[in-house]
Amino acid sequence: MRLFGNAEIDTALSFPGLIDTLAEAFRREPVTPPRTNHKIERPGEDAVLLIMPAWSTQDAETPYIGTKILSVFFGNGARNLPGVMGAYLLMNGRTGEPLAVMDGNRLTLWRTAAASALASRYMSNPEASRMLMVGAGGLAPFLIKAHRAVRPLTEIAIWARRPEAAEAVVAELAGDGIEARAVTDLEGEARTADIISCATNATQPLIHGRWLKRDAHLDLVGAFTMQMREADADALERARVVVDSKKAIDEGGDVAIGIDEGSYSAERIAGTLTDLCHGRIEGRAEEGEITLFKSVGVSLEDLAAAISVWENRSLT
Repeated sequence: MRLFGNAEIDTALSFPGLIDTLAEAFRREPVTPPRTNHKIERPGEDAVLLIMPAWSTQDAETPYIGTKILSVFFGNGARNLPGVMGAYLLMNGRTGEPLAVMDGNRLTLWRTAAASALASRYMSNPEASRMLMVGAGGLAPFLIKAHRAVRPLTEIAIWARRPEAAEAVVAELAGDGIEARAVTDLEGEARTADIISCATNATQPLIHGRWLKRDAHLDLVGAFTMQMREADADALERARVVVDSKKAIDEGGDVAIGIDEGSYSAERIAGTLTDLCHGRIEGRAEEGEITLFKSVGVSLEDLAAAISVWENRSLT
C-alpha cells in the first residue's frame, strides 16, 4: 500500500485533466451511499467524524472502492490547526485489497475546485474574463486555477475579511505566474465580475443578488451547514440554480436555507451536476441569464480524484 502526500497528489493531478475526469465520473454515476455523520463528545467541545464511501459500478473496466474519513474539530482554530482533517483509502474493487492512503484535505481541495470549474464550463459565459474570488483560504488558489482552465480569465480579484490574507494568495499565485490583485470593495468588484466564486465560513450573506450583472455566474462553495450562508435570497431568486447533488437541497447552506425559510422553492432548481453532464438540462437557458452553482461535496468526486492520483502514480 502506498502513501500519497500533498506533493505526490499535486504532481499526479492537473486542471483541466481532473475536470474532464469528473465529467466522466458524473456520467458513469458510481455508487455513493449516504455520508455518515458521527458526533464525538469531548470535554469542552464537540467533534464530528464523517465517512464518505463510493465505489465503481459493476460495468467498470477497472473497479475501485474508496472511502474518505474526515474529522471536524471545532476548537482546532485555537490550536492553530485546521478544523477539518482526514485521509482517503483507495481499494481494489475486485479484491478489496488496499491500494493507497491519500491526504484527504489535499484531495478535497483538488476535487472541489474541479467540480466548480466543471459547472462553470456548462453555466458561465464562455467569454468570461473577470473573476472575483471571495475568501482567501486554502481553496482560493485552487478555485482560481480551475476556473482559469475553462474560461479565458484575464482579470482576477481576491477579497477577504483580512486584506493581508488576500495579499498572501496574490503572492502565492504570482509564484505560479498568475496575476491577481487584492481588493477591499466587495460590492464594486461583484458588480463587474463575470464569475464570482465564494469559499468562506460566512454565516451571513456576503454576495447580494442586486449586485449581479447580466451573464454573471455565482459559484457557492463555502456554506456546508444550515448555519452558514454566502449569498442572499435575492441571488437565488434572480439566478438559474444548479446544485452538485440533492444534498445541497437539505444539508448545505444558501439553497437549503432559502428553501427552509420559504424564500426559495426546491421546484425551481434546474437540476444537478449529473444532469448537466448527461445533457439532460442546459447550463445557460438564455442569453444574459444569471447562473448559480451550489456545491456541498459529493463522494464520487473524491473517488474520481483518488483514482486519477493512483493511475498517474508513475508521474510522482
